[in-house]
Amino acid sequence: MVVITRFTVAPDEAEDFTARAEAAVAAMAARPGFRGSWVGRAADDPRLWTVVTEWEGAGAYRRALSNFDVRVAAVPLLAQAHNEPSAFEVLAHRTAEGPAQG
Repeated sequence: MVVITRFTVAPDEAEDFTARAEAAVAAMAARPGFRGSWVGRAADDPRLWTVVTEWEGAGAYRRALSNFDVRVAAVPLLAQAHNEPSAFEVLAHRTAEGPAQG
């Protein structure tokens, strides 16, 4: 599963946001089921940011969010996210070599 969380960040807050996003992701990365992450900014609108995490499944993500260290690092950041669905079940996956198996 992937979690795509979007944020609107003022240009003068970009450095602080990046540091907080990296701290949140580091806390999540220490939890079982974490597969990877990306922090990015929209090419067409530098105020629009996203934090993307990949998980083995919904259960792993939910358990990670209940961890104390994740709550301290990630929940304040996530409270500033756009209010929209963010967790997505992966139904198809492709790599540069072709469709991924499993």
